Amino acid sequence: MAYDVASVRGLYTSLSDGWTYLNAHDCPQVPERVSAAVSRSFRMATAVAAPEVNAGSHSRKAMGRPEGETFVASARHAVADLVGASAERVVLGPSLPVLYASLVAAMKPLLRYDSSLVTNPLDKPELTAAVRRAPAKVRTAHADLGTGELPAWQYAQLIDGTTRLVSLPAAHATLGTVAPISAIVDQVRERSRAWVVVDSSSYAPYHAIDFEEWGADVVGIDLGALGGPHMAALVVRDTAMFKRMESLSGDERVMGAEKLQLDVSPGLAGGAAALVDHLADLVPDQGGRATRRARLTRSMGQMTAYLDALRDDLYTFLGTLPAVHILGVTGEAASEASTDRTPRLSFGVQGVPAATVYERLFDNGIVTTLTTPEQATPLLTEMGIEEMGGAVTVGLGPFNTEADVEQLIRVVASLA
Repeated sequence: MAYDVASVRGLYTSLSDGWTYLNAHDCPQVPERVSAAVSRSFRMATAVAAPEVNAGSHSRKAMGRPEGETFVASARHAVADLVGASAERVVLGPSLPVLYASLVAAMKPLLRYDSSLVTNPLDKPELTAAVRRAPAKVRTAHADLGTGELPAWQYAQLIDGTTRLVSLPAAHATLGTVAPISAIVDQVRERSRAWVVVDSSSYAPYHAIDFEEWGADVVGIDLGALGGPHMAALVVRDTAMFKRMESLSGDERVMGAEKLQLDVSPGLAGGAAALVDHLADLVPDQGGRATRRARLTRSMGQMTAYLDALRDDLYTFLGTLPAVHILGVTGEAASEASTDRTPRLSFGVQGVPAATVYERLFDNGIVTTLTTPEQATPLLTEMGIEEMGGAVTVGLGPFNTEADVEQLIRVVASLA
């Protein structure tokens, strides 16, 4: 069955308010299935399930325990299916910056006085700040200021035997650029035994993640970025990695993922499985007994093809307006920009303040986000957002249509 966007829109009750939401990068819409699951989970988290009368090999082992514990366990399995891993490799936490800081703290046995780590300007500032807490020398990769892309070749100069951690995002949150993860991992493997940590939060809403294909050591994901509950997870390549970490609790008896495990709300955790089920059912399964991972890969594969077509139209039609400048795409310096981008972009209109563009879109029922020069990250500043007077960012979601893109183009054209 082909991707049916009309059916997908019906899974989001928030779309009935009349707005055209093009801000999935900043505030993704929450599917009704997820909000209902979270509501139920908060009600039932403290309840105790009735004991099973006929106990067998698959009966509950912990009698009298609250239901909330099963919600957390199901969340770990859901994240495992989302990235193509196993549940024992998943660590849950309240947010990705907290998990990054915890990972750095747990890596203390791996860090020596001469250790180094590598960050980059495409990572979210809060994640970079968490990584920099490590007692190690910091080296920084650089992005191409014309395209906003992260060249893999530079890691040959940044990585050496002292490198212990390399942090990078799979995609930029607002520019839409996709990092060459596999190529960077290959550079790291040739020169050190450093752990490569990838933030997939801006990539996962548009593509099924294949952990093995990337070859990374740790993959982080913010479930809220996919329209799920506000919680996050880290997934490691191999459970043997936990043996090299220090327990955050100080209890040396703790093993495996429990060394990093942080408290998460059972009520929120109850929405994680619903989120993955929602993504797996965007394209209904035609019978059979396929696993959730298989259904997820199939469903998101068709969603990717659909959104890639919308992305192409978005870039093409917006880019043909002569007064519009798309960061990382427009201009001679961006002539070699890769077409492998997520359905997100940031743009400005020559001679028109970004705030005016944002307000005109809002007056026409289109919700985007505004980045002023004062709010810009150092990368966006270096790419010229200050000279543009700010930028408006557009991020597509699985429910957006061709009509949404056309409406955006019409309004921008009235200013350009």
